Amino acid sequence: MPSFFITNFPSPKALLLGGPAGLLWAAGCLMLAGYLKTRRHWQTGYSRKSFHFLIFGSVVAVNAIWKTPGVCLFGAMTTLAIAFAILRGPGDFMYEAMAREKDEPRRTHYIVVPYFATLIGGLLSNIFFPQTAVLGYLVCGLGDAIAEPVGTRFGKHPYRAPAIRGVRAVRSLEGSASVFAVSALALIALMALSPQYALTGRSVLTALLIAGASTVVEAVSPHGWDNTTLQIVPAWMGFVLL
Repeated sequence: MPSFFITNFPSPKALLLGGPAGLLWAAGCLMLAGYLKTRRHWQTGYSRKSFHFLIFGSVVAVNAIWKTPGVCLFGAMTTLAIAFAILRGPGDFMYEAMAREKDEPRRTHYIVVPYFATLIGGLLSNIFFPQTAVLGYLVCGLGDAIAEPVGTRFGKHPYRAPAIRGVRAVRSLEGSASVFAVSALALIALMALSPQYALTGRSVLTALLIAGASTVVEAVSPHGWDNTTLQIVPAWMGFVLL
């Protein structure tokens, strides 16, 4: 495992050029989400996931161009942006973009936990399944990102989700259905567009199987920890099936 960090440590040039650019982009994404929450009065389910979508979309692009070292560098810069918002605390527009009111009295806890869940999921999928880690980026970044806004807007059939530390966590069947649909579409699009894959009957079936398994995994994952499982499971399934 130490060799992973040595091999993928960014070069001095990447640190000099990509570090500030990544920090500005990550901070800009969080500021936009904060603006939408505090100025445009978006519900937290929308603003939080808009940041989630922007960051994971950026990771997919960075991975395509600069591979794992670029992803590691961008992840570090995103960490700094999130840490700054947490240090600013409740009332700050960047903090409020991520902190759900329904997570009271543990709003900060449920910013920090999903962040570490994302970090753990990204590291493990890249260490063990580097060829297919992008599948986890797409499922977690797009499929999971759409679930909360869909549940917020259209969720008529809620169900209890596992939770830790006394917070009542609720998901919805409508949100879960959106995880499946968007994950499947994103994976099929990857098969069609990426030279690494090919759009065949087998690859489409694999995409549907991954999307279905990810939907179940998202439904049963503890509140705040699905960013780990939704990266590792698709990457592992892709590694085995593709």
